[in-house]
Amino acid sequence: MLTVSRRDRETSVRIGIVGGGQLALMMGEAAHDLPVTLSVLAASEEDPARRTIPDFLVGAPTDPEALAALAARVDVITLDHELVNLEALAALESHGTLVRPHPAAVRFAADKAHQRQALAAWGLPVPRFGVVTGGDDPELAPFLDAADGPVVVKAATGGYDGRGVFFPDSRAAVTDIVRDLGGVAVIEERLALLGEAAQIVVRDPAGDVVTYPLVSTYQAGGTCVEVDYPARGVDAAAAAAAAALAREIAHRIDAIGVLAVELFWTERGWLVNELALRPHNTGHWTIEGARTSQFANHLRAVAGLPLGPPTPTAPHITMVNVLGGPRATPAPASGPHLGVHDYAKSWRPGRKLGHVTATGAEETPTRVAAWGAARAWGTREEEPWHSSPS
Repeated sequence: MLTVSRRDRETSVRIGIVGGGQLALMMGEAAHDLPVTLSVLAASEEDPARRTIPDFLVGAPTDPEALAALAARVDVITLDHELVNLEALAALESHGTLVRPHPAAVRFAADKAHQRQALAAWGLPVPRFGVVTGGDDPELAPFLDAADGPVVVKAATGGYDGRGVFFPDSRAAVTDIVRDLGGVAVIEERLALLGEAAQIVVRDPAGDVVTYPLVSTYQAGGTCVEVDYPARGVDAAAAAAAAALAREIAHRIDAIGVLAVELFWTERGWLVNELALRPHNTGHWTIEGARTSQFANHLRAVAGLPLGPPTPTAPHITMVNVLGGPRATPAPASGPHLGVHDYAKSWRPGRKLGHVTATGAEETPTRVAAWGAARAWGTREEEPWHSSPS
């Protein structure tokens, strides 16, 4: 196992990151306190990670030659996103390159059909679903016949941040969407949600796991706009069940690094929505809100270092994403109980430009502080109406 001795802080593990977005940028910030050095393979010289990671390669995350060039200069490869060439990464792994998480594990995030079929086969809770290819797939009509109400259509691959997810209003629209996708699609029951939450765990190469506390999440237009710790209205038994579910998935898929499990709360209990095998938006609160951030623990796991404690730093924590409003507005200043994170992206309406995290002793003032900073930055979103697990 690749590792760094606690006694030998002179030794640095060289980690290569595929993707130069805001997650790589924040991994670069976390790396300053760790015995690691980072290189990044980014799609553009203008990608956000340029701010924190000097060793910068430009190339497509799907290009085998670019991936091989990154592998040649590092000890281990990890990911900023899942829109990568899994076959090329698997080939590198077969020739001795350490890839963490393994390409086989990343497939559970990159391919929704594979994920749903595997989780269901293991008896883990997922929405009722079907997998079809094309509008004339013979499995489509029986699934729609059996569906108790409207459905959701998801592209099996390529979706990201709400993209590739459709809410058809008729049976004909379902067929049209599946046909237009031109590949494998997942059809799911449309759920009556009581709430949404996210559970993050971090697993190291030896199989040891640390578990962050469950958080509530709130969406607008397919994008997460707010994350709250502690999860609202979730009792101890439900929180323990979410943590146990995430740990079981991490072990079954042999995850290394962060595993984020997005969850639906329904009358049937927790159902898995999505998986991510990298630092995740719903874990950004951990930068100010936990003794060890998700970014630091992801790098620790990838490098084979001991994992740090996920203990919260305050009784209440709210993270708000900043989505570009009608005009560009400078980011506000950070403060003792307010973290402001600018992703170094060019402004455009609706683009995720950064996030703010407030920590505090009481729920309402903490949320007010987070939303106040987000509005001052010009976010287009309004505070969501909260309906939470109970």
